[in-house]
Amino acid sequence: MELGDICRLAVRKGASDVHLKVGRPPMLRVDGDLQPLGGVPPLTNKQIGEMAWKVMSEVQRQRFKAQQDLDLSWHLQGVGRFRVNVFRQRNAMGMVLRTIPDKVRTIDELGLPPVLKRVALGPRGLVLVTGATGSGKSTTLAAMVQEVNAHLPHHVLTIEDPIEFAFRDQKAVINQREIGVDSVSFPVALRAALRQDPDVILVGELRDLETVEIALQAAETGHLVLSTLHTLDAVEAINRLIGFFPPHHQKQIRHQLAAVLRAVISQRLVPSLRGGRVAALEVLINTPTISECIADMDRVREIPDHMLQGHKVHGSQTFDQAVFRLCLDGVVDPKVALRYATNPDELALRLRGIGADEWA
Repeated sequence: MELGDICRLAVRKGASDVHLKVGRPPMLRVDGDLQPLGGVPPLTNKQIGEMAWKVMSEVQRQRFKAQQDLDLSWHLQGVGRFRVNVFRQRNAMGMVLRTIPDKVRTIDELGLPPVLKRVALGPRGLVLVTGATGSGKSTTLAAMVQEVNAHLPHHVLTIEDPIEFAFRDQKAVINQREIGVDSVSFPVALRAALRQDPDVILVGELRDLETVEIALQAAETGHLVLSTLHTLDAVEAINRLIGFFPPHHQKQIRHQLAAVLRAVISQRLVPSLRGGRVAALEVLINTPTISECIADMDRVREIPDHMLQGHKVHGSQTFDQAVFRLCLDGVVDPKVALRYATNPDELALRLRGIGADEWA
């Protein structure tokens, strides 16, 4: 079976990922769980090697030979795009492919909080989308870029490794650069971006100190910078960002971050009563009070309380507030919600009607 055939079946079955391992049939991740693709025999090292070689360019083949693993994007005509990682394990080839729809879905189509539209259309600052691997960060970021594309005559520049969603220009001009193909690294591409007249810069991931420094500088000098971190909530994202810097710089960075941060959107996927999974989003909107908490390391722990209280005025919400509303809307089973909650005891009280008005 060819790689294209496997991917067509995977998309048809609603898989988010395809795993190819020697000695196993193709494995599909559907609604968070891995399952074998029925009717397909175990794959050989030669088969996986040939599949990997066909999706690589000659430059990428040389990089893989040197590094023994490689990220790339691949488009299958009539099916969609895939983010591909090729690697070696136990002296054999392996591949993991993440499915990326051809169509970029909007904030409304994804059912995301409307406040994300206001954040996306903001004039400047740093916006972080955080969550575990596979939680839908790229999809949310793409929806925010599409919001800009539909409404503002801006220059949007994306720096990705690899490029995932492909955008078609509407009101905006969108240029997409891929690390390893169009530039050698995130810091090099991000420094160059500052000379390319962008209004919005999307950085695929804040991976290192240099990238974080340039991103903060860009946000400080009037650009809207969108990026991701692998953290579970807003407080952890703030601490992680500050933790990139040596201790003697952290006080200064706290004040800089307090000034430029616009929002932190942290998401997790929760099983839905309607089938599949639904995104529950924690949303931090940086207000003067939140800014004071970021600048003072002793007050960071106060941030969740201010997020909870700021829902009606600022559109912020904690993760448990988000799950609570999904339960009220009949999207998530309350028993499932309690398993995923940050504070199950408090959520249980709200679900029983105690203090529910505070969260509504």
